[in-house]
Amino acid sequence: MFRRRAWAVAAAVVVGLSALNVSATASAHQTEGAPATIAAADPPGPHGRAEALVAEMTTAEQAASIVMGHIPTTDTTALSAYMAQGLGGFILMGANIPATDAELLALTASLTVDAEIPPLIAIDQEGGIVSRLPGDTYAASTTLKSRPVADTSAAFSARAALVAKMGIGVDFGTVADVTADPASFIYGRALGTDPTSSADRVEAATIAQEQVVASTLKHFPGHGAAPGDSHHAIPTTDETLEEWRASDAVPFVAGIDVGASLLMFGHLAYTAVDSAPASLSARWHEIAREELGFDGVIVTDDLGMLQSSGLPEYSDPVVNAVTAVVAGSDLVLMIAGSTADTASEIVAGITAAVDAGTLPAERLADAATRVMSLRLQSTASSAQWSLCAECEPAG
Repeated sequence: MFRRRAWAVAAAVVVGLSALNVSATASAHQTEGAPATIAAADPPGPHGRAEALVAEMTTAEQAASIVMGHIPTTDTTALSAYMAQGLGGFILMGANIPATDAELLALTASLTVDAEIPPLIAIDQEGGIVSRLPGDTYAASTTLKSRPVADTSAAFSARAALVAKMGIGVDFGTVADVTADPASFIYGRALGTDPTSSADRVEAATIAQEQVVASTLKHFPGHGAAPGDSHHAIPTTDETLEEWRASDAVPFVAGIDVGASLLMFGHLAYTAVDSAPASLSARWHEIAREELGFDGVIVTDDLGMLQSSGLPEYSDPVVNAVTAVVAGSDLVLMIAGSTADTASEIVAGITAAVDAGTLPAERLADAATRVMSLRLQSTASSAQWSLCAECEPAG
């Protein structure tokens, strides 16, 4: 199912960083085309195990496994209780970052209920403008867009090491949007000002991160063409599919082709393709899967942002979550406006949609399997981290 996951393939990766030395070793899994005798002797890989685990789940358990939740606290007891409902992931925001590294490590550890099937612990660690971890002093998009591509590799190698060192396995950190307009909401966070330069840096950032964490390309199909801030509105463009293929698609293709683990769908309406936001559009999911060949985990951008648009048709987060999964998303993310009860309400809504036939059971099982496979891959590798005492921060 999955194109490539460098961070879970057998390797001994030693990355010389300007601020961190990283040594990561991952276990091998069966590759397509291997001799039948080897395949018969080896245990099933993450995807095979994921299929078996998901098949044994109830509908409600599958529903919970595709929800990435959030509550704004550093209370490890509260976080453990929150994750005990079987959620597939948790996103760390500023309110989850305690004062010390030791406290953060204890916090991320508290999110794991079953060590054999850890959740996807994610963070928005782009560096620069969007940075949750205080130790990230590495070069970011504001300068990387005008520097050699090698600087992007170095910065994101260091950034990935910092993220993984804190017990975080997923970085929503690669902005694949492209724009040359300094007035654009996304300009300061984009890695390039044209499709080619952006693609080169997205590729470099993806390769660097995938050695140790699961990287994410965002915000598909591209925020640069759609003016406005998707935190408060539904940015809209009339760019055609043909125009998109030649421009905004290019950095996403580059990241997909080198093995990005996740693809985050933005709440962006390309009206010439579909009047609905991409996050809720079956057509855009079809394009990502069938045209671009992405076979990893599709995650929504924060569904709370849809509510924040003020449009009545997006006022219900449960409806938004169900619609996203029906369209083809595998992991639904909820942050803005989320309470301790929001995730369980979404789980109940997804379960009810399957029972009612609105959401095909096969679609839910497919989503749960993709998410579970990625979760299992994080148990297939181990790493030791050490600070480089003689190094200076990059950039």
